[in-house]
Amino acid sequence: MPLPTPRFHEDARAGQLYLERAAEVAQEARRYAEANRVRPAREDRTRIAAFGIDVQVAFCAPSASLFVPGAVEDTQRALRWLYTNLDRVTELVFSLDTHRAFQIFHPSWWQDAGGLPPPPLTVITADDIREGRWRPTRHPEESLAYCERLESSGKYVLTVWPYHALLGGLSHALVPAVYEASLFHALVRDTPTWFELKGEHPLTENYSVLSPEVTEVRGQKVGEFNTKLFERLMSFDRVYVFGQAKSHCVLSTLMDLRQHIEKTDRSKMDRIVILEDAMSPVPAPPLEPLPPGLDFPRVADEAIRELQKAGMRVGRTTDPIDV
Repeated sequence: MPLPTPRFHEDARAGQLYLERAAEVAQEARRYAEANRVRPAREDRTRIAAFGIDVQVAFCAPSASLFVPGAVEDTQRALRWLYTNLDRVTELVFSLDTHRAFQIFHPSWWQDAGGLPPPPLTVITADDIREGRWRPTRHPEESLAYCERLESSGKYVLTVWPYHALLGGLSHALVPAVYEASLFHALVRDTPTWFELKGEHPLTENYSVLSPEVTEVRGQKVGEFNTKLFERLMSFDRVYVFGQAKSHCVLSTLMDLRQHIEKTDRSKMDRIVILEDAMSPVPAPPLEPLPPGLDFPRVADEAIRELQKAGMRVGRTTDPIDV
């Protein structure tokens, strides 16, 4: 039988900013665990992880600089799924996009000939730097080398994003309703939430939770594949994936998962379940004609279908957990 929603939770709070109600959540957790006879997570015979990617204020609150349209409804569905299946979800794993003011994808890193920073969503290529259209405000040689390495990968070119997920700021935090759910799960199931920070190195972007876009710049190591997190995720019988944005951080993480499962044990591919109704793509920019690579909704949908063909499962939050 599906479990009931805890008394403190309201769908309408999914997009709201407020101080988490830790005392109220803890009191309800004690009552709820006893009333519904929920056993500790350590007793689970089938181990299930809920992997929430960047479910942060920066991407999920309508007033945030990088709000993803649809994220509030995605969060509502994800929370209903989590509460309904609380007695079966063994562990919550949340990534936190984590940045500072001076990083290569923020406006502070670049200026034009007049000394002005680029507006958000400006694309900066290696040719732009060589020809002086955009100049790094710091680490000029490394900045050019980074763009060259990034472009040679064939995945992305450097995009200047609005300031977002700044460490110490409100936009860095989990959405309050999601944080309350993580605390509630921890107390009811007697197990801590796993938090994974990403994106702190100033000289690389970090869409994927598992690896940065570039790992080395002019002989300087700027990141590496997160083997510890990968092995932890693959220790579960199922890993349900949700979060933001479907076209960027979620997709990059799923692509990394696919690549490394193929390298290690292909039989584990179907452990990954993509909750497609709990994630949304970044909208395509208003360009005419629209370059195919910037049609983010189409790119995301096509990639998810390819991941499904590779063996990952694609489901919805209304589907029963099937192991």
